[in-house]
Amino acid sequence: MLQRFKGSLFGRDNKGVGIEVAPERISVAQVRTSEKGYQLKSLVTREVPEGVCEEGRIVDPGAVAELIQSILETESIKAKRVTASVPMRDSIVRLIPIPAELDDAELRDIVLNQEAALYLPYPREEVDLDYQKLGYFEDEDGIEKVQVLLVATRREVTDTYLDIFRRANLEVGVLEINSFALIRTIREQLRQFGSSDAAVLVDIEFDSTELAIIVDGIPQFNRTVPIGTYQLQSALSRAMNLPPTRNTEHLQEMTIPVPTAEAQRGDTAPLNPGMNALQRGLGELADEIRRSIDFYLSQSEGVEVAHILLAGPGGGIGQLDEFFSHRLGVPTTQIDPIATLSLQTNLDIPAIQRPGLGTVLGLGLREV
Repeated sequence: MLQRFKGSLFGRDNKGVGIEVAPERISVAQVRTSEKGYQLKSLVTREVPEGVCEEGRIVDPGAVAELIQSILETESIKAKRVTASVPMRDSIVRLIPIPAELDDAELRDIVLNQEAALYLPYPREEVDLDYQKLGYFEDEDGIEKVQVLLVATRREVTDTYLDIFRRANLEVGVLEINSFALIRTIREQLRQFGSSDAAVLVDIEFDSTELAIIVDGIPQFNRTVPIGTYQLQSALSRAMNLPPTRNTEHLQEMTIPVPTAEAQRGDTAPLNPGMNALQRGLGELADEIRRSIDFYLSQSEGVEVAHILLAGPGGGIGQLDEFFSHRLGVPTTQIDPIATLSLQTNLDIPAIQRPGLGTVLGLGLREV
C-alpha cells in the first residue's frame, strides 16, 4: 500500500477520525487526549442496509459512501482524513526473520520484492504490501536477525475501500488490518501476560470470527472461522421456526446457560430448541478455537495459552466468557474498551455493546 496512497498499514495520522466498515454496520469514533487521559468525543453506529454487502464483500460502495457522509453531517463530525480498516480475512499477516546487518533500503527491497513472494498464494502484482521492523533476536545458529511483520492485502479489497472514502470526499491517512486496531485498544490488558504467555483474541463479527494468537503484543497466528453472529442468529431462528433476519440484537441480549452440577445430573429444566441450537453453534466455534490453539502450540516451543479475550458484536453475549472457559479450560474475559482505556465519556454504553467497540476505538486511538 505504501506505493499507492499517502498512508500505510503502519503509519500515523494526527488528523481525522476512525471509521470501521463492517457488513452490518458502520461505526465512527473520535478519541482525543485530555488532562485526565483519553476522551471519547464522538461515537456513532449506523446499520448497513441489506444488499450493500454480500458474503462479507461490499458490492455497493456508493451506498456505503453515502452512509458515511450522512453520519458525519448528522453528527457534525468534521474530518478530511480518516483512519480505516480492512478485514483480517482479506489479508495475510506473517512474521519473517531477516538478517540484521541489512540497512533499511536493503531490508525493504528483500521484504517487498523477495521474501513476500514466498508467503503469497497469489501473484505479487495483485496485492498491496507493508511491513514493520520489530525486535532483534539470535536464531538457533547464533546469527542475529530482525523480526519483520509483513502484511499483504488483496488489491481489489483495498481498491474498494479507497473508492468508498473517495466517494465520501475523505482521504485515507491510514488503512490497517482490523485486528491491529483491536490489539491497540487492549494493549494495556495484553501487558499483564509474560513473554511465554499467549493470549487468544476472539473477535466474533457478523459473518465470521477472526482469531489472533498474540505474544508480547504481536500477532503470531491468524485465522478466520466462518461462524459469526449472523450464523448463530440464523440457527436460533430456524430452531424457533422464526423468519430469517439480519438483525442480531436479540442474540446479543441473550444469556448462555453455564453448566452446573445440577444440570449435569439432569436436575434442571431442559433448554428450549433455540437455546440448544445456539449452544451447538457456539460449541462449534469453541471447537475451532481449540483446533487453532492446538495447531499453534504444535508449531511453537515454550509458549502456553494463558487467556482468551472476547471481542466483536458477539463477544458481549451474556456469560459467553464462562461458556468458553468451561468448554475450553482456558480463562476467558469479555473485553471492555471503555474500562480498559479509562475512557472519559458522557455516553451510556451498555456492557453487552462494549466488546464490539474495540476496532473502531483502536482506529480512533491511532489519531492520538
